[in-house]
Amino acid sequence: MAERRIRVMVAKPGLDGHDRGARVIARAFRDAGFEVVYTGLHQTPEEIVEAAIQEDVDMIGLSSLAGAHRFLFPRLMELLKEKGVEDIVVCGGGIIPKDDIPKLKEMGIKEIFTPGTPLNQIVEWVKENVKPRGSG
Repeated sequence: MAERRIRVMVAKPGLDGHDRGARVIARAFRDAGFEVVYTGLHQTPEEIVEAAIQEDVDMIGLSSLAGAHRFLFPRLMELLKEKGVEDIVVCGGGIIPKDDIPKLKEMGIKEIFTPGTPLNQIVEWVKENVKPRGSG
């Protein structure tokens, strides 16, 4: 039996209305052979976590360009813990100040990708760091 493909959710939390980067990343993930779920704009952390559980994703990629990452990313991590799905890998990307990156990683965000990161580098990171949940 073949191992299932990595399932990735690309999510846009908060009121940030800029989704071009998220759509580019979603396409790169699809082209790399991942199954991709895109939440669309203006999602709450609660909606993202519920969708991640329903879709049985292995990773959530959060995109933030509006500066709300300091509230939205920690809230999402709290909800994953509350729901008992801390094995879902979370990474983030967008306009995130360098000083905020260590704080986000301390709370469990596995990686942060800033503007200009090559798409192939992001895809390779996912291939190396994300495995289908329940595969051991």
